[in-house]
Amino acid sequence: MDGSLGRVFLLSNGARASEALLSAVRGFFAGRGAELREAFYPDGKEPRSEALADLDLAVSMGGDGTLLRCAQLVAEHGVPILPVNLGTVGFITEVTAEEWQTALEEYLSGNRGISTRVMLQVAVRRGNEEIANLRALNDAVLTGASSKLVHLSLHLAGTATVNYHADGLICATATGSTAYSMAAGGPILHPEMNAFVVTPICPFTLSNRPVVVPAQEQLEVGIEEGQRTPVMLAVDGGTPVRLQAGDRVVLSRADVTTQIIRSGQRTFYQVLRAKLSWGAGPHA
Repeated sequence: MDGSLGRVFLLSNGARASEALLSAVRGFFAGRGAELREAFYPDGKEPRSEALADLDLAVSMGGDGTLLRCAQLVAEHGVPILPVNLGTVGFITEVTAEEWQTALEEYLSGNRGISTRVMLQVAVRRGNEEIANLRALNDAVLTGASSKLVHLSLHLAGTATVNYHADGLICATATGSTAYSMAAGGPILHPEMNAFVVTPICPFTLSNRPVVVPAQEQLEVGIEEGQRTPVMLAVDGGTPVRLQAGDRVVLSRADVTTQIIRSGQRTFYQVLRAKLSWGAGPHA
């Protein structure tokens, strides 16, 4: 980055970003002659995709959810995102509210690198029709609309088939491996790995274990007959898509990636240690 800025997109969580913080951010970019385009998540009106095509930078201010939405908006345009954490856990948003200005200045001076994250393309096919096509930075989750088991089949590499009777199934990117998949017992992957994790949620058969697959491999989940509850698909925690028996959910690596500006203050492993309390001994 040569230090110059044209247009910047700021997506902030209105419940977490104070007016003082937003004023400071606006002043920072105004002082550098940048045109700032703002939107609020989750309640504000978001810009259309074409309005974000000529950006130089995006800034996400909130929690991981705000960053996920920002990635969905700007990834196809190849825009780097500075993720500022105003939430609680924040595995992806590594920059703290106190560090945002230093992080921006270092990025603009060329002293901050970019972390490239694989995204997941999620297509829902009903017969010969594609009824949904979504993109995820974290995960695609299939669950029942109630607490009953769902019946799913997973086709790997077009040959092997795994049948699941479970509360649901998660297909997570490496970035999303520290989210719902980890809570369901899935492994933690380094976020820059070119891989996906398939994690069953409370499987009825204990031999159904999480599987790590190369991101270039296409996965297909079939919705089996005889469901006792409607099956729902949620992508990055968005509005669920209601599925029906015979539907197929095709999961593959997206043709775009998310570009995240590195923290510079801590590594992924340091974030894990802090967030998961690694190394903390038992307490009396």
